[in-house]
Amino acid sequence: MNEPAPHPRSVSAPRLPRGAPWSLLYLLALEIVAVSLLGVDRAVTAAAIAMNVVFIVYLFRHLAFAATAARYASRDLRRLPDVDVAFVPTVTVMVACHNEAVVARNLVAGLRGLDYPGDRLDVILVDDGSQDGTGPMLEHLTATDPHIRVLHRPPGEGGGKSGALNAALERATGEIIVVFDADHVPSPDVVRRLVRHFADARVSAAQGRCVITNWGETPLARAIAIDYFSGYLVNEYGRQALFELPAYGGANCAVRASTLRRLGGWNPATVTEDTDLTMRVLLSGERVRYDVTAVDTEQAPTTIRWFMRQRYRWARGHQQVWRDYRRAVLATPHLGTMARIETLMFLLVFHVPVVCAATFVLLAMRLAGIGHPITLFELLPLTALLFAGPFCELAVGLVVGRAPRWTAWSLALMLPVFIVSITVTTKAWIDGLLGVPYAWVKTRRSGAEPSTPERVAA
Repeated sequence: MNEPAPHPRSVSAPRLPRGAPWSLLYLLALEIVAVSLLGVDRAVTAAAIAMNVVFIVYLFRHLAFAATAARYASRDLRRLPDVDVAFVPTVTVMVACHNEAVVARNLVAGLRGLDYPGDRLDVILVDDGSQDGTGPMLEHLTATDPHIRVLHRPPGEGGGKSGALNAALERATGEIIVVFDADHVPSPDVVRRLVRHFADARVSAAQGRCVITNWGETPLARAIAIDYFSGYLVNEYGRQALFELPAYGGANCAVRASTLRRLGGWNPATVTEDTDLTMRVLLSGERVRYDVTAVDTEQAPTTIRWFMRQRYRWARGHQQVWRDYRRAVLATPHLGTMARIETLMFLLVFHVPVVCAATFVLLAMRLAGIGHPITLFELLPLTALLFAGPFCELAVGLVVGRAPRWTAWSLALMLPVFIVSITVTTKAWIDGLLGVPYAWVKTRRSGAEPSTPERVAA
């Protein structure tokens, strides 16, 4: 792709993934110094206090988001804003498809149903080295639709989702790029609701709300559906309402083509291209917007194995983005004090479970008789705060989303999900610091028909 000359405000994406093994050495050295100066007992107590400070800070963040969502999200969710029909920029919709034969039919049906002027819309489906017949199937399904093009990438081209989207960007003609994942089915009005935000020249990206459609397949899928209530109706909503700093989520989202090209496209060196692009947009002085009324559906992993692979990818990529951009966040003139703090906390979200894992290690040490036993009682109550915040968001998400009554019992499923997430996130952190090679891995799709409760998709 021929990239234009960098804009003065551009923030280039890191092109080489790198580990930070020296961080582990620093931590080990710090522990040795602390034990040498304070002794085992005081050193463990000091570590426990530091961990609890982290938990308390994030607890208040969770509570702030939950309170904001409980007060305002339900109103905004039900009061669908009018769309300015006079603002109709050209739009290119992109979908990266790698072995997506299971979901291709629903995807194409959803794209054909988009309510947007045909002369202002085109769609590019990227068959990214598929080996399950996805390419011929896409050609067949779109043969009679002149607005949909199928781009074929041979196997081994590399870059994962970022590489596929960058290939489509070379052929995109729209002023606004809208991206869906292959398992997504957009609501007819979702493009109109996303692109309306670009009437504001300060906005370079917009994110919609995703709802899990295969919630009834397995208990795990049901738990993830509840997690999405929290993520989109509380956490993402709170970041928008309190800081105007929502994240570009990578699917059911839109970005200015000019901004994307100026920033060099999606970063193929990361496995979370969405978080990476979010940071480059913010550090360029531009903004992301979240639209709770721009809805599409997607599928959740149905097995623990695929859930772990998905969350490992999220954690590994998010933690890498922290290492790549933390200094830039501290130095940028485009963020105020509160916005800077919130951005740093957002980047550290996938480090908090690592702190929780370290707390469990301290508890194990105390139970094994290492140090004074009273620290066990110092740790337990405040460690529980780590779970109190997310559970508060989960509960508010169910209320705001008007979920069916029976879903409240499924909150019990979240505790084992959290434990698995802590384990996976900690492994991702260690692997990332050691520089263990890792490539983008697609989440396995389900062949189940959509079964979203009617009020869940409202």
